[in-house]
Formats: sequence, structure tokens, C-alpha cells
Amino acid sequence: MNLSAEINRLLDLMPASGRMYTKLVNNPKQRKVIAANYLPWVETHAININFDLWEKLPQPQRDLMLLHVVCWILNKRQFRFNLYQGLATIGGTGVLIETIRGEPAGIVMLGGLAVLAGVQAVRTRRKDEVLAEADEAAVEVAQRRGYSEPEAAKALLEAIDSVAQIENRALTVTDVVRSQNLKAMAGLSPLNR
Repeated sequence: MNLSAEINRLLDLMPASGRMYTKLVNNPKQRKVIAANYLPWVETHAININFDLWEKLPQPQRDLMLLHVVCWILNKRQFRFNLYQGLATIGGTGVLIETIRGEPAGIVMLGGLAVLAGVQAVRTRRKDEVLAEADEAAVEVAQRRGYSEPEAAKALLEAIDSVAQIENRALTVTDVVRSQNLKAMAGLSPLNR
């Protein structure tokens, strides 16, 4: 595999916003095929790819794995303000005000509100949901790149299994949940491939 040609191909595959907020990094020492960390204070996020492992995947699987990671990063960048985040913000602001005023009962009450709302806000955005949204977004982007929806969903479904085999690990519960969603998108029966 020609490394620079593959990186250029992958950059062309990405949506424009993906090219703005991510960079592809060759990391031959990592054990994962592809990995990225999301840090909210970082403008450009590195997508680390072990190209020695990467080339073991067929091109459609590589395409959809990259699009999944890019869409996951772009999804995390979007700030979605919901009721629980609002209550946590109000509670936190109230704690500051009550601390200045010296009201211990207000501090305890509003601090409790902030903690409970914060915990609930985290629970409402479970990892499974975020990854499933990234899968759906990746399939949508792939459709704009010439794949059909069933074809893209099937390629991503197969990529989940292939990556687990290449990394010599079992499928996680999250992988199984994602697989079920992708089978539905690909029009496959949940009992077979």
C-alpha cells in the first residue's frame, strides 16, 4: 500500500468538515487498526491509523471505518444543550451565588440539583447512542460518495468484525449493539449475515 496515496484517498473521502477538524496520523506502534480521542479543547483531532493493519481490510471496510471515526468526532464537537444540562448549569451557578451570600442550605440544595442533573445528562448520552449516531452519519456520507445504504451499512458491519479479528479481541457489547443496528440498515436478518 502506498501510504501517501492512501492518505490522499482518505482525505478525499472525508466530508469537508472532517478535513477541517481532523488529521490522519500513521501510528505503526498502536495495536488498534484505527483510534481517535476526543478532547473538547483541541481544535484538530488526530486519527491514528496503523497502516500495516489497515491494509488487511478491504477498501469498502476501510472507507466506512474512517467515515465512522470522522463522524464520531464531528458528532462530539456538536454541543447539544438539553434539559439536564440546563439544570446542572443553573445548579452550578446557584451554588456560586449561594456561596457568595453565605447560605449553606442553598449551597447544599443547589449543589444536589447540579450533581443529579449532571449525572442524568451523562446517562442520556450513552456511548452506544453516540456510536450508533456516528454509524448512521457514516452511512449517509458514504451514500454521497457512491455507496448505496445497504452496501455501506454492510461494509461497516463487516468492518466491525474484521477489526476485532485483526486486533485479536472479542466483540464488545457496544459492537454487538452497533451490529444489530447496521443489520437493520443493511436489510439483513438479525440471525444471519
